[in-house]
Formats: sequence, structure tokens, C-alpha cells
Amino acid sequence: MKCYCVVNFRESLQMLEAETPTPTGAQVLVQVRAAGVCHSDIHFWEGGYDLGNGKTLSLKDRGIKLPMTMGHETAGTVVAMGPDAKGVEKGRNYVVYPWIGCRQCPACDEGLENYCAAPQYLGVHRPGGYADHLVVPDARYLIDIGDMDPASLAPYACSGITTYSAINKIGVKTFSKHPIVIMGAGGLGLMAMALLKAMGGVSPIVVDIDPVKRQAALDAGALAAIDGAAPDAAKQIITANGGKLLQGVVDLVGAPSTTGIAFDCLIKGGKLVIVGLFGGGASWPIAFIPMKALQILGSYTGSLQEMRELMQLVKEGKITPIPVHTHPLADADKVLKSLIAGKVTGRAVLTA
Repeated sequence: MKCYCVVNFRESLQMLEAETPTPTGAQVLVQVRAAGVCHSDIHFWEGGYDLGNGKTLSLKDRGIKLPMTMGHETAGTVVAMGPDAKGVEKGRNYVVYPWIGCRQCPACDEGLENYCAAPQYLGVHRPGGYADHLVVPDARYLIDIGDMDPASLAPYACSGITTYSAINKIGVKTFSKHPIVIMGAGGLGLMAMALLKAMGGVSPIVVDIDPVKRQAALDAGALAAIDGAAPDAAKQIITANGGKLLQGVVDLVGAPSTTGIAFDCLIKGGKLVIVGLFGGGASWPIAFIPMKALQILGSYTGSLQEMRELMQLVKEGKITPIPVHTHPLADADKVLKSLIAGKVTGRAVLTA
């Protein structure tokens, strides 16, 4: 099998060849049909996360070993199964849930494998979808997609489930009655807009520094699209909401600038859900958090149950598809570099 791997952080992906695995136990071998190129892959490729104040969270120090095949948004066809694998069929297409835990800790016992302290995430801790084959440790992580397009559905394994879980944290009582703010109008932002509509939400106010992406948000039905680099961005957001402060913000960027804007436009008792991992340090005084009674939540991907709920919405046709641009698997490095340069609108997907 061929796989496109990070051999050294911040260096071009390399194509490596290995023997195609034979699944054992409850494992399932999937022939990859589509693998999304996600912004989270950039942080892996860089080898860490910016914590602000000159500090970095190093993946190497956290036990990540190279070479590693990235790719956590994967859809493909089951081609082989271990003797204990149940509930899937050879020749059928599935989306792969990648946020796999140890299956022994309290988080895993509660069905929150995405919060496991000893994770086995595909494309991060175990080989992922930038390859022609992928081993999934258990058939229960496969969700049947029937005859639906694998390239269109692969991004739901990260951008879909991540935004679905974040919107859930805002709460239906809020987003069904009041516009919320979505920070970021890239692939994740457009996905969030599509899901918000499917979940009964009103049109959001979207913030992005890229005029092309702001226009894409408006085309997708945003109430307004605000330039996050504008010095009065928070004031413009409030104006777009009829002069009223906002109830909730989903920050898909996670930078000091975006969290700062969110802090300035939220109502007392409002909710800020931070998803993005751009990095840096918080820019607001700690005392203002209790003074404004703000709820600040981190949201990391989503649970397997949420993934199943999300895919049910997809199967029912309730979600407007976001733009997906397909590329050959052999172009993995080139596509990743385009994403790093901010040249991807919608989602880029590698196909085999």
C-alpha cells in the first residue's frame, strides 16, 4: 500500500510503501476512497501548537512518533475484516469515525472517546487516511453511507462532527431564536452554517479576514459577513444584530484577535465556544469573566453518538452540501501546502 507521511515536521510529505495490513480481531480494512485535508493537519505537520507567550506544545514531547500518515476525515470501502468484526459488509462504503479512545477510561465509559486521555486517534496516533488503505480498530467506528458520494461525506468526520458538537454546546434555545457569531468562513465555517440551518438555527453573523470567504458566507445565507481585521469589528457585529449584544459565539479560529472580538460582543451570561487551535494567549482580563458571567467552553471534535446523529441528518437530506474540491491522493503534499497558504475555499479532499 502507498501512504503519504510526515517524515519530518515542517517538511514535504513523502510517499512511503508498506505491506497492505491484514485485519485481526475486530479490525476492519478499508480501501480509502476519500480523505479530507483538514486545518488540524497543519498543526500536526508543524509539530505543535502555539500556546502564546513564546510557549509551544510539542507533539514530539507528547509521544507522537514519525513517520505518521495523517488524515482523519476518511470514507472508503470495506475490503477485509478480522474474525471478530461485526455489523459491516465487504464492498459497502462507510465514513470512519477517527476520534478513538482507549475504551477503558471514565471518558470512554461515558461514550466520550474524543475526550480520552490516552487517545488512539486515526491520522494522529494511528495511521490515517492519506493512504490507499486504512485499518480501523473496530467495526463500530464505521457508519454506512450507502451509495452517497464518499468525497462529499468524508469531511463530516471532523469538520462536520466538530461544528455539530460546538453548535450543540451553544444550545437550541439560543441558536433557534437568536443569531450567533461564527468566527471563520473557511470549510469549517461553511459546514457550521449548513449544520446550523439543518438544526433549526437562524442565520448567523460570520467573521473572516478574507473577502472571498466572507462572500462565500453571504452566498451561503449569512445574516452579515464582517471583516475580523476591522478595528470596529465587534461594533459591526452588534450593529448587524440590530444593535444588540450577542448570545453566543462559535470561534473556529481560536486566536487572540477572534476571542477578543467575541468577548467584546457577547451579552452578560453569553457563551463562547472555542474550537480553533490557531493559538496564542487570551487577550481579556480574567476579572471580566465573572463580571460578565461568561461561559467559555472548549470543544474538541465530537462523540461517536453525535457522529451517528449527524450522519442521520445527512442521510435525510437536511444538510446543504458544502463546496468540496477533489484532488488525486498523489497531490497530498501540494494540497496541504495550499491549505497552509489559505488558498482553499470549502473543503479539499484527496481521492483514490
